[in-house]
Amino acid sequence: MSAAPGREERPLRLDLHSHTYYSPDGITSPQRFVTACQRKGITCVAVTDHNTIRGALVVKEIAPFRVIVGAEIRSREGEIIGLFLSEEVPPDLSAQETIERIRAQGGLVSLPHPLDRFRGGVGAEGLARLAPLVDIVEVMNARITVGRDNEEAARLAEKHGLIGVAVSDAHSPWEIGRAYVEAASFEGPQELLEALRRGTLVGRPSTPLVHLISRYAVLRRKLGWKPVDA
Repeated sequence: MSAAPGREERPLRLDLHSHTYYSPDGITSPQRFVTACQRKGITCVAVTDHNTIRGALVVKEIAPFRVIVGAEIRSREGEIIGLFLSEEVPPDLSAQETIERIRAQGGLVSLPHPLDRFRGGVGAEGLARLAPLVDIVEVMNARITVGRDNEEAARLAEKHGLIGVAVSDAHSPWEIGRAYVEAASFEGPQELLEALRRGTLVGRPSTPLVHLISRYAVLRRKLGWKPVDA
């Protein structure tokens, strides 16, 4: 969609990694998710719940802004994000098979928090091995506790010629908008990649205390809580 004559189109604010309460460690209902995005000025978001696209589909149904259906998939070699998914990719496959299943749907492949020493990234060796199969690397994940892990991810992304993005990795409404990419509008996966290459990374780390929110979410799941519209 082009801007009206005489008006410059405003860049999108894209967050390509976020969670609803369809993730076991998330607390945000789809409606609160949409409201938080609107309040924080996020105009395009990928909902990437753990091993499911259910949350993304619900958000896409109710959001007045663009929603990319995705999932953060647990492979045997670390977590991998698929974007533009139409069906779920099962967890616990090899990294290569996980990527093949994303590609079979016409999706893009992103490596979330690849060097985070406290969470399930693919690591430096995995990033180097998977680089030819990957589109995007998170180089500013707002949930990373040790800043050097983001810095090293940025260095390796540049070394391997991969697109680096900033993401909130939000698991609660308060985290939405902490990090995003300002980029031009796009029509599909390949146009998104071109927009991201020219984009501007914006953001700052969340407090490490946000991880306590995830622990609370996991605990209430163990005690029997389920999403109300599941």
